[in-house]
Order: sequence, then C-alpha cells, then structure tokens
Amino acid sequence: MHLTYKNTKDEILAVMRQAKHEPPHLHHALELVWIKSGSLELGMGEELYHMQAGDVGILFPDLIHHYQVFSAGQNMAVFVNAPPFIVGAYEETLNQKAPKIPVLKASVIPEDVYRSFDALLTTKDIPIAQAYLQIILARCIKELTLTEKSNVESEDLIYRTVAYVSAHFNHAVSLEEMAKALGVSKYVLSRIFSKTFHRNFNQYLNDARLGFACQRLETTNDTITEICLDSGFESQRTFNRAFKERFKMSPSQYRILQQRQQEEKEEQYGVFDNDDQGTEKHCTDRT
Repeated sequence: MHLTYKNTKDEILAVMRQAKHEPPHLHHALELVWIKSGSLELGMGEELYHMQAGDVGILFPDLIHHYQVFSAGQNMAVFVNAPPFIVGAYEETLNQKAPKIPVLKASVIPEDVYRSFDALLTTKDIPIAQAYLQIILARCIKELTLTEKSNVESEDLIYRTVAYVSAHFNHAVSLEEMAKALGVSKYVLSRIFSKTFHRNFNQYLNDARLGFACQRLETTNDTITEICLDSGFESQRTFNRAFKERFKMSPSQYRILQQRQQEEKEEQYGVFDNDDQGTEKHCTDRT
C-alpha cells in the first residue's frame, strides 16, 4: 500500500490514456473513469471491482481508491477529475455521500453519458464542460446506492496516515508533527510506515511529492519551478536530485517522453480535438 496524491486545483481534467496500476490515493475531487477497451480493477475500501469496456467508475471526493491492471494488451480508459464545487447541485451529495459500489456496468449506462465523456476530451470551455459533467452525474448517480461517507471512511491509523500525508505533503512536515496531530507516538507512526508501506517517513513523503509532480508534468503546462514548489520540495535542486534518483531522467526529459507517448496514442486511436492538441484537456475556472 502506497499513497499517490492527486490534486486538480480548480480544473476539470479529462484524459484518455492506457490504464495502469495506481496505488492507493486520495484527493478532494470527483473522479470518473470510462473503460474504452480492455479491463481495469478499481479498488475502494477493502473491495476490488472488475471493470470492462463500457463500464463507468465514479469515485466521490476524499475516498481512498486504487487501480490494478491484470489483463494484457491495450487497456484504454478516459479519466476525468473535477473539484466538487464545479458540479453545482451535486456538490453536497459528492461531499457527504459515497457509493456503496462505485462501478456501473455498461448495460445501465445511456449513450449520452458516453457522448459527454467524448465531449469532455475536446472542450476547453468551463460552462460547457460543467454541463457535460452534469449530464454524466444526472444519469449515473440515480443508478448508484449511496451511503453516508462516514460509513465508508475509517478511523484506522493507516487510513488517517494516508489522509494526513495527502493533505500536508506539499508543506514542510515532520514525523514528530504528524505523530502529534494523529495522537500517537512517533515510534508507532514510524512502524506504520515501515511495516505497512515498506518505506520510512521521508521516503514515503518524497514518493507522494514525486507522484504529484509527475501528474502535473504529464497534464499541465506549469513550469518546472512551479511544479517543484507546488509539490512541497524546498528547492529545485532538491527536486531535480530526487526526481533523477527515482526516474533516471530529469523532470524536463520526463515531460518530453510523456508528450511523445501521448502523441503515439493519439495516432493509434485517432482522437483529436479542435486544436489538434491531443486527448488531454483542462478547463480552468478563472473567475
């Protein structure tokens, strides 16, 4: 079990990409996933839900979830992330409720949901993107069985550890401060990291920061300096060193590689937007 923290700021992010293993992560955003081809396993809580072509997963904000891929070949999916305030009338439901089962099978999903996913890949207009999200939620939420979010959250120390790091990784944080906030000794917390995550505190914290940095490198045009600071690194030199140790390349090289791979997927699947910018779109509320 290992945390990856994702943050969409004030953006709606839509991307079509190959599904891949993603360790347990937490974010304050709605996450939607539509399986285009192949399959994907979606984990929430202690359950693992099988998804195949046409199925849609709906992850409400602030719930730990993860993905696993067991099948070979092209397992392509559309992923959408949006902050809950952007979906208007559904914000309260997203913040207070949770689906008992977060996956809807293709047999119950109307065609306009798929058309809305496709449209989210091509629009940069925030009001239009909001409208498509409203359509998806209006069609899908009524098919879900909802429960209070408190029923699926946990007071377990492991859960609280993931939640704490997800909320504080981009600030200066120490093992001592974290232990005090969670009401345990630093020795107890240290054992959680070593026995559960198989990392020490500093390694785990760096992993969270690097995971966030990779997501921004892949999906934004933010500068390397901006990403470095937003990820919680104290200097770009520290960031570059940690990044090269993990990925054997610089952040700039990583970004170029990801862009090249994205272009190859665009050519293979023939999905282009009106600006020929590929399958990845950001709609940002600037007001």
